Amino acid sequence: MVCCLLVACGNDEPVRIGFIGGLTDSNSDNGQAGLRGVTLAVEQFNRAGGLDGRIVEVVARDDAQNPETAARAARDLVAAGVSAIIGPFTSSMAEATLPVTGAAGILQVSPTITSMTFYGKDDNLFRINRTTRDNARDYAKVMVDRGQRKFAVAYDLRNRNFTESWLAEFRSATESMGAGVVSTVPYESVPDRDFAPVIRAMLADGPDSLFFISGALDVARLAQEARKQAPALPIGAAEWAATEHLVDLGGSVVEGLLIAQNFDRDDTSARFSEFDEAYFKHFQRAPGYSSVSAYDAATVVLKALSGRRPGETMKASMLRNGPYQGLQQQIAFDANGDTTRQVYFTEIRQGRYVKVK
Repeated sequence: MVCCLLVACGNDEPVRIGFIGGLTDSNSDNGQAGLRGVTLAVEQFNRAGGLDGRIVEVVARDDAQNPETAARAARDLVAAGVSAIIGPFTSSMAEATLPVTGAAGILQVSPTITSMTFYGKDDNLFRINRTTRDNARDYAKVMVDRGQRKFAVAYDLRNRNFTESWLAEFRSATESMGAGVVSTVPYESVPDRDFAPVIRAMLADGPDSLFFISGALDVARLAQEARKQAPALPIGAAEWAATEHLVDLGGSVVEGLLIAQNFDRDDTSARFSEFDEAYFKHFQRAPGYSSVSAYDAATVVLKALSGRRPGETMKASMLRNGPYQGLQQQIAFDANGDTTRQVYFTEIRQGRYVKVK
């Protein structure tokens, strides 16, 4: 699909930027929200005059959370002559697209991936998010401080680059705090997955809490089964699931679930309030973490495009033109395209994400 975002202009060809995200798979809420964030940022940029009077056009491709589809999408975007690509939104899809874009010398900026696989690498990937190590350590501290010591973890193999990285960092962090992971249950997400055996296996070694490294749909279904088999145990989920769909799909079974957000939903600053209002007016829904991160990614790409010197690569322009002002924080990349991001722990209460200490 091609999103043509028009303003008055001359006869110059538009500047194209690519988008790769899961738009049709079971966790498509992330990709769709991300595309909305990019669309809004580019529309606002074009209304402000575009790139020296030239419009910017978003060329969007679906990775369907499938490596072959993701690689094909990357090849399509290379053939389309995009200046940079925003996405993908899961680490496993980045694994599939980076060889393609790297060979073509095209910069990718991922709004959300966190796997340690991509940390500290001098490549053509920039990441708006922090790492699984950062997140897993923070989760471990919060849960151990709550008195939890024996964790059972289920994780989705369809995004194993992320989930296995997250699990390894969480195991290391909890053990350093005198706690630990007592059982791990891998599974592959499919539409008809029966989660009753997954929860039974998680409970076999007597954990005092259950944790899910999965997308929003699976977390909702895992929580439903957990409430049947172990209603008294606390539940939590990795940040991948922290979308609007989790609350909508989970209903009462996700009440009390602990989950981190990489943006402050309660921010009342003028910058974020204006974004929040514009997003809702355009799409008739509230933004989520993918929307916010993708908007930030688009902001970074557009500024680097605007400031690029003749003959300069996008990577060099990205590094030279930073730091960048995001919606809620400054984004400063190191030489490898890595950055940090603040997180906010929340619990789902009465159908809302509510910040907790």
